[in-house]
Amino acid sequence: MQIEIWSDVICPWCYIGKRHFEKALEQFGQRERINVIWRSFELDRNAPQHYPGTPEERLASKYGVSLQEAAAMNARVTGVARESGLEYRLSDARPGNTFDAHRLLHFANSRNLGDQAAECIMQAYFSESLPVGDRAALAALAPQFGIAEAEAAEMLESDAFSDAVRADELRAAEFGVTGVPFFVFDEKSGISGAQPVTVFVEALQQTSR
Repeated sequence: MQIEIWSDVICPWCYIGKRHFEKALEQFGQRERINVIWRSFELDRNAPQHYPGTPEERLASKYGVSLQEAAAMNARVTGVARESGLEYRLSDARPGNTFDAHRLLHFANSRNLGDQAAECIMQAYFSESLPVGDRAALAALAPQFGIAEAEAAEMLESDAFSDAVRADELRAAEFGVTGVPFFVFDEKSGISGAQPVTVFVEALQQTSR
C-alpha cells in the first residue's frame, strides 16, 4: 500500500496530521505493508526568506483580524497540538520560504532518512524557533537526522532537488490538492486535513481490503 502525504514544514495542522497518522499506523498493525512517501507543498511559493514582524502580526494581517484574535487562533492550534503530544511555541516561530527545507527533505529521502528529517525539521520549527528559510540553520540541523552539516550546506547552495519539489507540487495539482495536509491512499482515495486517528485507521483498513 502506498500512501503519499503532501505537507509544508511550517503548516501547524500538517504536523498534527502527521502525528495522528502515525498513531493510526501503530493501531493498523500492518506497517510493513505500507510505503509512506512525503510530498512537498509550499503554502506560499513567493514567501521571503524571513518574514518581518511577529507571528501574531502576520496572522492578523493575513486573516484581517485583531492581534488578540490572532493570538487566540494560535492558542487554539497549540492546544490541539498538545493533545497530540506536540509542544508548539508559535509566538516564537520564525517562518519564511520553505523551498530549501523541501529540497533538504528530498536529499534526506535519497538516503532513506526522509521520515527522520521531516520530524526533525517540523519539531525544530514549531518548538525551537528554527528560522526555516535560513540555509545555514537548515544545514546545522541536518546532523540530527544523519546528514553532515557540510554536505547539507553544499547541497543547499546548489539547485539540487529543485525539480523534485516542483514535481511533487505538479502531482498535487493533478490530484486537485489545494491545501495541506493531504493524504492519498494507493492513488484511489484522499483525506484532507488533520483528521482524527480513527479516520486514518478506517482509511487504512478500507485501502488494505
